[in-house]
Amino acid sequence: MSTPAFESLPEPLRSVQTRPLFVMRLDVKPIVVVGATPGPFRRVGIVPSGSFKGERLSGTVLDGGSDWQTVRSGGSTTLDVRLLLKTDDDVTITMSYRGVRHGPAEVIQRLEKGEIVEPSSYYFRIGPIFEAPNGRYEWLNRLMAIGTGHRFADGPVYSVFEVL
Repeated sequence: MSTPAFESLPEPLRSVQTRPLFVMRLDVKPIVVVGATPGPFRRVGIVPSGSFKGERLSGTVLDGGSDWQTVRSGGSTTLDVRLLLKTDDDVTITMSYRGVRHGPAEVIQRLEKGEIVEPSSYYFRIGPIFEAPNGRYEWLNRLMAIGTGHRFADGPVYSVFEVL
């Protein structure tokens, strides 16, 4: 069975359309290094606060989030993050995402030391999923999102997009 060329597919199957959802800035405490385990090399980032702002929802990130990172042998890092978002109108929403960050070794070393690097010099992407209560934000339960990130010394910033 052969895969059809993109050119022969209907337009909706040839590309992905998005629209901005929000920009999110996380504050992260210094990374806790667990180290080599029977499985992966593990690090954990504790998220005490943050903020998100967009046309359809804005608010703060509540204390208690965490980022369970796996440092792979090839140098990439996978993220497994769970957060609680509190909207400006007092609705609590969960946000979880998996992500991947990788790049040239010297760029990643500088990044992890807290140095400033160009966002285009490495790859940092996430795939968020939301759980919102019935009401104003329940539309979040029915969408897929993607995001692109950049790491600063005190935490990341993400541009998050709804996949249409």
